[in-house]
Amino acid sequence: MDNIMAVPQPLDGVDRRILAELTRDGRLSVTAIAENVHISRAHAYSRINRLTEDGVLTKFTALIDPIKAGLRSSAYVTLKVEQHAWRELREKLSAIPEVHHIALVGGEFDVILLVRAEDNVDLRRVIFDELQAMKGILDTQSLLIFEDLDTR
Repeated sequence: MDNIMAVPQPLDGVDRRILAELTRDGRLSVTAIAENVHISRAHAYSRINRLTEDGVLTKFTALIDPIKAGLRSSAYVTLKVEQHAWRELREKLSAIPEVHHIALVGGEFDVILLVRAEDNVDLRRVIFDELQAMKGILDTQSLLIFEDLDTR
């Protein structure tokens, strides 16, 4: 079942504390999570499994410092798209390695992207040669990121 359509069980305090622990450090072992949340290891394991099966936990990943990873130029790029182009565009946008986040939004534009590139030349290539050339994209606007703060 598509995780967008699945209705997860309501989250309780234990679930929220488990999610907070994993958000703080996704490498924590189930044993460490159980100790921090004050539940048994088996209980923590079953809760994490349920949260994963319900689509609440969608993946485990690492946060990377873009500058130290050689991605020295970043921008939020807003897109105005043709009315029925979203389904096809999201596949194409997802295939661009420099696109790190995609959101369909409401307001003055339709889509916002987080684009990270090696430098301004590479960022320009992604925006002008890839995004603006894509069928279904009517307009782009770029907002350069001068400083990134990850609050989670």
